[in-house]
Formats: sequence, structure tokens, C-alpha cells
Amino acid sequence: MFNINENAIKQERVDKKEIYRIINTYLKGIVEEDSDWLAGISNASALLFQLLPDINWAGFYLYRNNELVLGPFQGKPACIRIKMGKGVCGTAAKERKIQIVRDVNEFPGHIVCDIASQSEIVIPIIHSERLIGVLDIDSPKKGRFDNEDAESLMEFVDILNKHLTWPEF
Repeated sequence: MFNINENAIKQERVDKKEIYRIINTYLKGIVEEDSDWLAGISNASALLFQLLPDINWAGFYLYRNNELVLGPFQGKPACIRIKMGKGVCGTAAKERKIQIVRDVNEFPGHIVCDIASQSEIVIPIIHSERLIGVLDIDSPKKGRFDNEDAESLMEFVDILNKHLTWPEF
């Protein structure tokens, strides 16, 4: 589909803006072909895990019955259910706001799935004013995520929203 120099990206020989441009271009190529939401977010989590440097978990939690339920992901096994307002994911979902956590040890109520995770970013997925779930990415490096990540990952989620047919849970 695309020829990507994964080693150059993982070793950060490509700047962050360019990494996200590549990722978002690749994602468009994947989801433009097929609107199946499950296949789309499965490939989306693999794409992020494969190409983003310094991360140890990338995946989705889906909103069902007033809680978040684990969806497709890449990384170590994770919590299956998260209550609204609990942890970083539950807070992002409840507030419908991006959460950038520079040090998870300082986030009140942080839910530990992998003790190696030190920072986290969570992007709410909202389509037609309906909460679909969240995109969650963890890193073993403190301070890994910033506003540039947030903006680029919002574009990533916008691509998913534009091309995927979300289910009614």
C-alpha cells in the first residue's frame, strides 16, 4: 500500500509532524477502501503501535452501557471495562476532552494496566455528537505527549469518523 521506512520513524530520524503526516496518510489509504469500523480500528491501532516512537500501548475503548469496554489494541493485556470518569480514559470520555498526562503517577485515580507506562494521551471519539469511545496511547517515557500529538491524533480520529460506519451500541 505505502512504502514506509519504519526504522527511520521509530528511531526519530523523522520529525513528529512528518510522522503524523505519514500515519494519517496511511490511515486514509486503509479506511477509504472499507468502512467496516472493527477492521478500521484494528488496523488503526496496529498502525499507531508500529509507527509511533516510544509507545508501549495503542488502542481503543468503546462506549457501551455507560462504560468503556476494551476494543482493538496493540500492547500488553489491558483492563476490560472502565467506568465513566475513572482513570484517564474514563475522564476523557466523561468530559469529552483530550487528556494529556505527562506523568501517570500524578494523575488521581490512574488505572495501571502496565507498570511500564509513564505517560498517556486519550482522545475522545465523538461522531454526530455521540460518544463512540476513546483512542488511548501509553508511553514508557514521562512527558512523551504534547499538544502537537493531540492535534495530530484528533486528525487521526477525524479520518476514522469520516470513513467508518460506527455501530449502534
